[in-house]
Amino acid sequence: MRAPYETSIGSWTRRSTFFWAATGATVGFSNLWQFPYLAHKHGGGLFVLLYIACLLLVTLPLMLTEAAVGRHSRHGIVLTMDGFIRQGRLSRGWMWVGRFSVLAAFVVLSFTAVIGAICLAYVFFGALGTFTGQGEAEVVEVLANLVSDRNSYRQFMGWHGFFLLLVLWVSMQGVALGLERTLRVVVPGLYLTLLVFLGYSVSQGDLQASAGYLLSFRPEDLGWRSLQLALFHAFFTLGLGMGVWAVFGAYMAKTTPLKRAVFGVVLMDTLFAIVAGLAIYALVLPVSAGAGEQGFGLLFVALPLSLAEVPGSQFVIAAVYLMIVLVAWTTALALLEPLVGWFREWTGAPRGWSVTVIGVLVWLAGLATLFSFNIWSDVLLLGGSIFRWLELIASGLLIPLVSILLAVFVGWKLSHPVAFGLIGQAPWLISRIWFWVMRLVLPVVVAYIGVQYSIHSLNELCGDGEVRGVCQPINAIRSQPPVDELPALPDTPEVPEAPGAPAEDSGPGVWPPEAPAAGQSPAPEGAEPPAGDKGQQREREILYHSA
Repeated sequence: MRAPYETSIGSWTRRSTFFWAATGATVGFSNLWQFPYLAHKHGGGLFVLLYIACLLLVTLPLMLTEAAVGRHSRHGIVLTMDGFIRQGRLSRGWMWVGRFSVLAAFVVLSFTAVIGAICLAYVFFGALGTFTGQGEAEVVEVLANLVSDRNSYRQFMGWHGFFLLLVLWVSMQGVALGLERTLRVVVPGLYLTLLVFLGYSVSQGDLQASAGYLLSFRPEDLGWRSLQLALFHAFFTLGLGMGVWAVFGAYMAKTTPLKRAVFGVVLMDTLFAIVAGLAIYALVLPVSAGAGEQGFGLLFVALPLSLAEVPGSQFVIAAVYLMIVLVAWTTALALLEPLVGWFREWTGAPRGWSVTVIGVLVWLAGLATLFSFNIWSDVLLLGGSIFRWLELIASGLLIPLVSILLAVFVGWKLSHPVAFGLIGQAPWLISRIWFWVMRLVLPVVVAYIGVQYSIHSLNELCGDGEVRGVCQPINAIRSQPPVDELPALPDTPEVPEAPGAPAEDSGPGVWPPEAPAAGQSPAPEGAEPPAGDKGQQREREILYHSA
């Protein structure tokens, strides 16, 4: 039986919709291009277990809290904070929790749409046979021509606008008729497509090698750094701190079992990451082992290269990237909803106008990211492109800050009856663990994550030592792990330079990246980089958590 609307901006009409919507929000690019790589590098199956422990003991309480405050107030995160502040007669300064949350969702959505546009383009590239029978150089050239060619950025803009229109069209239909209907069909379809993809990988690839690569227990690879990376990935992969869980909780029917639904979402997100990693590496390892283990190199070079010679490659590549587009689409829909909800509650505007206004603003902000890959690639602020600073502000500052403030607010500012009432009936021990994790553990852990993320991101910007005003204090505390161990952008891929474009002196991202080994002659001045290094000339520019 359908439940009546319970908020001024909409509501789910079925109990199970929260589960499917939240699952679609949490499944992101990092499940495809980051988690499998981390598992391989840090103990295989042991890392998976460590990651699940971090989810259950640290990030799940924060997810539960964000959804619970939304369900309690029946508003988006900004009016939710306003209601609690008025009820407890607290400082109006706590309103910044909601405002920063909305800002973080806006920034992350702006560059998520750009990455989604690349995925959408690859669906059509695959269907038209662009990759069929091609080698690595040709596949890299396709990505370079789309993303970083200064002469064809308008094509990239077209894909970006196309992807955003698909997102906005669904949102304009409303919460029940648009968002709910779409997510209830698309998210189960996404998992079904993933299972079909896994079956195809079993028949065409090497699943045994992939399973050994990802899941074999290797205690010798497990260490303190593994725990740090598991914690970082658990925090950034679940869409925390951006108001998504609050607005989905506000739409939730009061009879929906919140704790069980949140736990199910966490397990489904982990399952997707494992199955996707198995399927992708089963195809990639036999063809291009080491060519692209993660990031853009894995998703947009190694994967199409591994499918270029299979029977019916056009259909297969198009189908695989359609699945990836669904990942980007559901993520973007989830990030858009707290923005639209906030705008409607703030202005009272109809949903159509709200979606249009927010959509135009997101499109304009996304152009800054898009241009930073091509025509604005030489526009640097303190050594970083526009995109790098947007990513750092969102992931290193806004998202951790919102999470810390929300944990402190619930743990220390709300009265005990109100705080414990948020999560409903629960065993005494479970409720006490949740409460003290919010009070003591989460503020410290998330502060550590935010500080380390920012340090490592600035550390990359300071690699060439040119930005002395910013880099000197950074370099003073730079006893950091190797680049492939960074928690912030660990081995994140480099956007390839367009063929024929002049090489840029962009620091450590430019060939040759380091001094020659003993016994080797240094590269002559003005020499061209080897063919295999053409895709390694741009600074790392791809978001770690990818929303």
